[in-house]
Amino acid sequence: MDDFAQSDILSSYVIRPDPADPQLSREVEGVDQTGARVTTRVVTEKALTLYLNAQEIVTMMTIGDHPALLGIGYLLNQMMLRQDDEVTGADFDEELDVVVVRTKRRTNYEDKMKKRTLTSGCAQGTTFGDLMEAIEEVKLPAAELRTSWLYRLTHAINLTPSLYLEAGAIHGCVLCEADRPLVYMEDVGRHNAVDKIAGWMFVNKADPANKIFYTTGRLTSEMVIKTVRMGIPILVSRSGFTASGVELARRTGLTLIGRARGKRFVALSGEDRIVFDQDLAYVADESARTHRKGANADD
Repeated sequence: MDDFAQSDILSSYVIRPDPADPQLSREVEGVDQTGARVTTRVVTEKALTLYLNAQEIVTMMTIGDHPALLGIGYLLNQMMLRQDDEVTGADFDEELDVVVVRTKRRTNYEDKMKKRTLTSGCAQGTTFGDLMEAIEEVKLPAAELRTSWLYRLTHAINLTPSLYLEAGAIHGCVLCEADRPLVYMEDVGRHNAVDKIAGWMFVNKADPANKIFYTTGRLTSEMVIKTVRMGIPILVSRSGFTASGVELARRTGLTLIGRARGKRFVALSGEDRIVFDQDLAYVADESARTHRKGANADD
C-alpha cells in the first residue's frame, strides 16, 4: 500500500481541524517533572446554550467551533429534529454563546426533556429513552470496508494536524468515504464531535450509505446509537469496546471495529462487510510482532 503524501491527505478533507486557531487553545505556563518552567497549549472550553425555536434544550461544554452544526446535529441525534424538517435558521450569538435552531415545523419537547438520562460520554452527553426504540427500526445499508481502505484511513488521520496532537485532552471523529477522510471534527466530548458531523451531513444532504465513521474514543452504546441514527453502516475506533456497545451493534447490524492501529484491528459485529484485500500473511506477521511488544492496550 502506498502511503498518502501530506498534501494528498489534507486535500481530501472538506473540513479538518485548525490547531492554529487561537480561539480553540491557549498557552499556559507550568513546571515539568524536573521543576523547569515550561509552556504548553491547552484546549478551551465554552458553555454553549442550544435553543430549538423558543425552547431552551441544553447547555453544552464545547471548544466553540462550528456551533450551528453542533446544534443541528445534537437535535438530530436526540430525535428533536427530523431528517425531513426544514431548518429556516441556525443562528449563533457570539456574545451570549447561544445557538438558536429554527424550524418551519412547530416543536415542543417539554415532556421529552423530562426523560433524558446521562450517558457514559464526556461532559454532558445525554440520550433519551425512545432512542432505543428508534434504532430498532433502522435498517443499515449494505456496504463494504476493504482492509486496504482501513489502513490508509488510520494512517491519514494519524498524520492530520489536529488539536489532539497540539494540546491533547480532546476527542476526534472523522467522516470517511472509501479510503478518504472527508470531515474531521474535534471537541472536549466525543458526542459533540459526532453531533457536528451529523449536522454537517444534514446541511449538505450527505448520503450515509457509503460512509465510514471513525472515532478516537471508546465504542460505547452512545457511539453506536448515534452512528446508527445517522444511517452509517461502519464504525471504527482506535480504542476498545464496551459490552453494551457490542450488543447494540449486533442487534442493529452495524459493523463495529475497534483497536484499529497500523494494520491491526478487531471486529466484533458486522464482519460480513469486511473485504480482506491485503496480504494476510504479512498482516498476521506484523500483528504478532506488535503483540509481543505489548501494543494491545487501549488509550
